[in-house]
Amino acid sequence: MATDTTARTLRLLSLLQTRREWPGLDLADRLGVTVRTVRRDIDRLRELGYPVDSARGHGGGYRLASGTDLPPLLLEDDEAVAVAVALRTAAGGLTGIEETALRALAKLEQVLPRRLRGRVTALQRAVAGITWEDRGPRTDPALLAALAVACRDHETVTFDYTVRNGPPAARRVEPCHLVASGSLWYLLAHDVARDDWRVFRLDRISAVAATGRRGMARPVPGGDPAAFVAHRLSTAPTRYRAVATVQACADHVRARTRGLAGRVRPMGEGTCLVDASDDSLTRVAQTLATLGTDYTLDADPQVVRHLRDTAQRLLRATG
Repeated sequence: MATDTTARTLRLLSLLQTRREWPGLDLADRLGVTVRTVRRDIDRLRELGYPVDSARGHGGGYRLASGTDLPPLLLEDDEAVAVAVALRTAAGGLTGIEETALRALAKLEQVLPRRLRGRVTALQRAVAGITWEDRGPRTDPALLAALAVACRDHETVTFDYTVRNGPPAARRVEPCHLVASGSLWYLLAHDVARDDWRVFRLDRISAVAATGRRGMARPVPGGDPAAFVAHRLSTAPTRYRAVATVQACADHVRARTRGLAGRVRPMGEGTCLVDASDDSLTRVAQTLATLGTDYTLDADPQVVRHLRDTAQRLLRATG
C-alpha cells in the first residue's frame, strides 16, 4: 500500500510539472482516484517541500508555485536524455550560458541511471559542433527564460523595444513563440496596441515586465511559427537593397540559398528573382556569392561599390 501511495504521489508530481494548472477532477481522473485522495497526496507533496497552490470553488485546481528553493524535478527517460544533450551542446547566441550549462550538466549526469548514461554518452560522442568566433548580438538567458514562461502561460508582457533607427518604444504584447535563427532569437507575439502579429529581436528588448493578465492561445497565421517569422524577416525593410535576376530556376536557387526561400520568385522558365537585400553589405555579398550562376543586379550604390571593392581585392589576391 505504501508503495502504491508513493508511486501515485510521484505520478502526481510529474503531472503538476507538465502544466501550469490542473483542475482537481482532471488529476483524480488521470490517477484513477477520488478528489479527496488527490487532496491528501497534495498535502504529502507540501510536507516534502513542494509549494503547491490551490484554488477553491467550481473550476478550482492545483499548480506548482515558485518557492524559496528549487524542488527536485521528475524527468521521463527521454526528457532526461534530451536535457543532458542540450546542456552538453549549450544554446547558441546566449550570453554566458556555457559555464552555467556545464555546471547543470554535471549535476544531472551525477544522478542519471546507468541505462540512460550510456545513451547520453553515445549521443555526445556522435554529435560534434564547430565554435566560430561570433561578434554578433547575444541574448540574455534570463530574458529568454522570462519570455518562454510568458509564451507558455499566455501572459501579456510589456517591454521597451529599440528599432534600428529610433529610440526605445514601449510595447505591450501577448507572447506566442520563441524562434532561433543562427545566433539570433526572435519573439513572435501579438501586439495589443496594433492588434497585429509582430516579430521582435530579443537583443533589442529590455525592461520586460509581466502584467499578470492571461489570455487564450492565439493560432499563428499559417500554423507554423518558424515559417511565419522567416516570411516576416524576408519581407522586412532593410538598409541595403539588392535584387538579382538569376539565370537559373527558382528550385535550383532555393537549394543553394537556405533561409531565402520566401525571397526567391520564379520569373519564367530558367529565370528567377532573388531579393538579397540586407542590413549588412557583407551578407549581401555572401548571398550573391552562393547563387553559383550568372545574374544581373539591381542594387543601391553602396552595394555596387562594396561588390566592386571586394571583386578587386580578390583579383589582386589571385594575380
